[in-house]
Amino acid sequence: MALITETSLRALLIKGIPDPFPVAEGDKLTPAAADFLKGRGIPIRRCGEEPAKLPGRTEAGNLHIPVGVSSRHAHLSPEHVEALFGRGYSLTPMRELSQKGQYAAHETVTLIGSKGIIQNVRILGPSRGATQVEISRTDGFALGVHPPVRLSGQTEGTPGITLAGAKGTVVLPEGLIVAKNHVHMPPSDAMRFGVEQGDRLILQTTGERPVIFAEAAIRVNERFTLDFHIDTDEANAAGLSTGDAVRMIGKNGEITGSVRG
Repeated sequence: MALITETSLRALLIKGIPDPFPVAEGDKLTPAAADFLKGRGIPIRRCGEEPAKLPGRTEAGNLHIPVGVSSRHAHLSPEHVEALFGRGYSLTPMRELSQKGQYAAHETVTLIGSKGIIQNVRILGPSRGATQVEISRTDGFALGVHPPVRLSGQTEGTPGITLAGAKGTVVLPEGLIVAKNHVHMPPSDAMRFGVEQGDRLILQTTGERPVIFAEAAIRVNERFTLDFHIDTDEANAAGLSTGDAVRMIGKNGEITGSVRG
């Protein structure tokens, strides 16, 4: 006998929740866990019942990816860490992030634009070779700057921004972007999903107002943990929070799984 909770189901998101979800004889599904499955369009199959037969159900139907909502943040080069916080300064980790070796630092900066400022912007560590700041389009209106949607690291020709820290300021000539949504995958998950570096996934949310992300870029690396990264504007529009899941329904412009409305 086992008690199936929402927490235990969320822990399965990385490996993938069976679709339909099997409940063995004697197992108890909490109301929150049942709502969790219902909200993702995953039917429940009790012991002894035949699997649910849903039109258009394909193998792609059980490929779920955990969501990570990324708020505005900055990645700093070692030189800019010192310029903002003092010579010899090192970032101090506050909490680990979903990707191995990455962390949110205690330190923050203020972004200064032509029309406004945004304070307490978290720095993510460790330091990188080049400084990059990621904001949402909504943030851009507040600052008076309108960066393009780019994958991380693709900063050539992007706008600049001024950063203020505890000990100084840095004026970036470029490096401000709105991060394109993307999926981090280790090679084992890339094989399971049947995808490779450079593919574009078609992902669908579930619930009362399903939303489709048509071109989520895939990045594959053995250091990665399976995660779908979106910014706060996208999360608000789709009704998603960190720890939720989206479902793969296709790739590279072709839908291969069922679309549930």
